[in-house]
Amino acid sequence: MSQIPGNPAFRTARLERGWHSQTDVADAYAAHAAALGEPDSIDVRQVRRWESAKPGWPNTSARRVLTAMFQIPLEQLGFRPHHTGAKPGEMTTEDAVRRRSFLQGVLGAAPLLTDAGRERLTASLRHARRYADHALVGHLAAVLDEVARTDGSTGPRRALPAATELLAVIEQLARETAVPVRHELLGLGARAAEFTAWLHRDAGAPPHVAGFFHDRAVEWATVTGDGPMHAYVLLRKAQAADRDDPARMLDLARTAAHGPWRLPPRARAEALQQEARALALSGAAPDTVARTLDEAHHALGQAGPAAPASCTGPLCAGYTQERLMAQAAISHREAGQPARAVALLQEHLAHGAFAPRDQAFFTAHLSGALAASGEPDHAAATGLAALRLAAGPGYGQAIGELRRTAAQLRPHARRPAVRELRQALTALPI
Repeated sequence: MSQIPGNPAFRTARLERGWHSQTDVADAYAAHAAALGEPDSIDVRQVRRWESAKPGWPNTSARRVLTAMFQIPLEQLGFRPHHTGAKPGEMTTEDAVRRRSFLQGVLGAAPLLTDAGRERLTASLRHARRYADHALVGHLAAVLDEVARTDGSTGPRRALPAATELLAVIEQLARETAVPVRHELLGLGARAAEFTAWLHRDAGAPPHVAGFFHDRAVEWATVTGDGPMHAYVLLRKAQAADRDDPARMLDLARTAAHGPWRLPPRARAEALQQEARALALSGAAPDTVARTLDEAHHALGQAGPAAPASCTGPLCAGYTQERLMAQAAISHREAGQPARAVALLQEHLAHGAFAPRDQAFFTAHLSGALAASGEPDHAAATGLAALRLAAGPGYGQAIGELRRTAAQLRPHARRPAVRELRQALTALPI
């Protein structure tokens, strides 16, 4: 059998990810580079070189973007590092640089660790093959929570590089540590992968990018036997589903809420409210949507006290009655009851209980509900208030909802407030 000429490893890997042309690869590269804060972009000629018989060794920026895109070692894409003279079993110069880069990325994301904790994490990463201390997972969990706090304060694009570095470190260490620690690392990895998917989604990356990280989270949750985490990722996939595909959203949300696992009450409440939204988008009767929301309220009523939101704590520990009510309003909006949605959102946004991202997101939905209620000026003014919250940190989901509202307001484009909103959205960087 004759071999495929060129670099079949790269070509196969990109086809497996749905990039059917070299232009698709260049477009995906640009999206990942933007998400990682890398200034570089590539053209089809560069992709053609990578698929040739002599693809070369990508530069530092390209290596980082390609690793984020494919989530496999570059050697498995047909690339070969420059000759180092290392003996078999020795760490090559390239390996050392990559390990040091990982280490710097993780430590840079963890300013809240104590000096002793940072030193211990450094030792853990340098000597992972013979390191079998469960405290390693605790240190990395602290890093993940710190990256999440960075996202909450400065937005997804600032947090994405550290999250990607951390996920790469977890995956690498899981290959090298003893079995008990590996199991814990993969459990943490499932949470880190889900969070990375969330960041990509909020940063505006193509859906298949978030989908890749969701699938990695499902894989690791399954390997570790963490049924609730598996269900939670299905919930997140339902939330990321296109609203024009309510059947898929409903399948994912129902499976999360009713599958072969026992979700904590707060997580079950969030899954049920997502099921209610999918039902509304599917054209179900408002009474059916309301009954499912009642189930969500019942589940939340069985929960203990709420805890601060955390990537590494109990699932949905920070899910509150205020959030459920705001999400219920979105379901009513989707069910064709915008006035009811307006009343609920105005009531609960006034309490000031939401973090800036959630405040922006729910205010954007209020803007859309007002537009659907026939109040274009109020809708536009509310949309501008949401945009002021979302534009700086780049809260992509809120901005996406505002673009949807702007489309609803197109018949009123000559009204000053509507024109101002549309112009502000147009001025945003793509």
